[in-house]
Amino acid sequence: MADTPYINYFAEADSRGKRIKFGIKVDDRAKHFYVIGKSGLGKSTLLENLAIQDIQHGEGLAFIDPHGGTAEKLLDYIPAERLKDVVYFAPHDLEFPIAFNILEDIGKDKRYLVANGLMATFKKIWPDVWSARMEYILNNVLLALLEYPGSTILGVNRMLSDAGFRAAVVNNLQDPSVRAFWVDEFANYTERMAAESVPAIQNKIGQFTSNPLIRNIIGQAKSTFDIRDVMDKKKILIMNLSKGRVGEINANLLGGMLITKLYLAAMSRADASAAEMRVLPPLYFYVDEFQSFVNDTFADILSEARKYKLALTIAHQYIEQMPETVRDAVFGNVGTTVCFRVGPLDAEIMEKLFAPKFTVEDIVNLGKTQVYLTMMIDGVGSAPFSARTIPPIPPPAESYRNLVIENSRACFSRPRAEVEKGIGDWLALKFEQPASTFSPGGGGERSRPIRRKPEEGSRESRPREGHGDRPSRPPGASSHARPRSERASVPDTVPLARPAAQSLSLKALGGVRGETAKNLNELRNTLKDVLQKSGAPVREGGHAENTPAPSSGSKKAEPRKQDFPPVSQRQEQAPSREVPTPPQKKEVPEDVLRGLLNVEMPPFDK
Repeated sequence: MADTPYINYFAEADSRGKRIKFGIKVDDRAKHFYVIGKSGLGKSTLLENLAIQDIQHGEGLAFIDPHGGTAEKLLDYIPAERLKDVVYFAPHDLEFPIAFNILEDIGKDKRYLVANGLMATFKKIWPDVWSARMEYILNNVLLALLEYPGSTILGVNRMLSDAGFRAAVVNNLQDPSVRAFWVDEFANYTERMAAESVPAIQNKIGQFTSNPLIRNIIGQAKSTFDIRDVMDKKKILIMNLSKGRVGEINANLLGGMLITKLYLAAMSRADASAAEMRVLPPLYFYVDEFQSFVNDTFADILSEARKYKLALTIAHQYIEQMPETVRDAVFGNVGTTVCFRVGPLDAEIMEKLFAPKFTVEDIVNLGKTQVYLTMMIDGVGSAPFSARTIPPIPPPAESYRNLVIENSRACFSRPRAEVEKGIGDWLALKFEQPASTFSPGGGGERSRPIRRKPEEGSRESRPREGHGDRPSRPPGASSHARPRSERASVPDTVPLARPAAQSLSLKALGGVRGETAKNLNELRNTLKDVLQKSGAPVREGGHAENTPAPSSGSKKAEPRKQDFPPVSQRQEQAPSREVPTPPQKKEVPEDVLRGLLNVEMPPFDK
């Protein structure tokens, strides 16, 4: 394995009737390598040839394969001397799950990057379901868990459902902003506000955590491999995210998490001095069908990764697969662009890159393995030219694939039963229920005083002096006290109090409007019972004696009207108006009952 810079060959160009193989230098790869083209034209073979040469030259690399074929093929090219360098990440290997915890051991200054990366991944997978409050709550859940030792993604749903665990996490918080959210905001959410967002978050996160394939990987507190170690020691990380085996959503989640973790590992090299940075090796990062894993944060990776010797090689099928921010970052930061045949819409965009050498018609008519490209040569972009990619590199005479898998299992995986037992023990762990659980409606750290309702007839239930003239509450009125913050808004005019007799009569009726009375006959029966209890003689029909029953042809009596002063005069008269003293409980005014009995009642509230 050579320590000197080498050329990574990937294509052939015609020169004077001869085909000349050419490639890209190590330093020029730091400006990133972009491949676009329709399926079946040779993109995967191009990436395989580049990665195989990196393996043969002893370089460090990470490869994310959403199909699985390339990942398995690369195992055949691992030489015997590099068996211990390989981390084979295959989520479909259920019996030996690897441990990958994105929340593990994140520095204080990097926690927001992890939270933002995870949020961007979730929004990429479910672009149309995230409300502002859901995003706000989940972001604070992640930031809180990042401070709590031993946290994993499994803690997200537990944070929202287990009051004891939530209190333990909140009590450990040092970030004042995150702590303020849980103490002052979330704890004061109404049950309705919490119900609008919390179950939706649990539903989405639960799709991952309920799947043993994913849970056994992201639920282990201690990762079994260190990406910074992979970078610094030129190791090989092969991630087999075959969507046919693990599912598209699961593959996208794991790929997005790995990209975030790789970016953080590269950023951690910022602590190295200039002299140390010069000797640190580069890591070549390959992502096939990269649009499945990238989000808006990928634009930062393209612009910043070069400083920390993270060289990207990315490939996909058409431009519209990229978000606009990523699209701008790709065409603004990539040094080498290789274009296979694309559709007419993409050809119009690529023509701007290759004009005036090649036109839209040229681009849409490229044959298999034929490409147009511009590339970095000694730090300078070349003019567009045509080429043909080289055929697949022949496999070695002896393959160590099985040894690579066995060694990776032994070093970076654990038996499934052992992993599931550890996760089960954590889920069964009971946390002490503290006085404050920071639950919605719980009042945070300061619990609200609870007013004890006085028993009827007790001393506390009697009206205080100066307050005995307050009229009764009408039936059906809300019994909830108005918040103190609203008491400051006093109306300019004070409405007149309800006459005491009418107030008490409605109270005596027991709220017949809002209860079981369905028609006028039931109302009469109720009035009959009231009159009997009050001692008034009652004749047949539910009417008091000396009160004629209404006939079908007689005009119905109208309720007695009261003279109210104009609205402009009410404010002046209200202070001097004496509110009549309510009658005793048995003193039901007969004239009020008679008026109600002889008037057709409006329809009852249902």
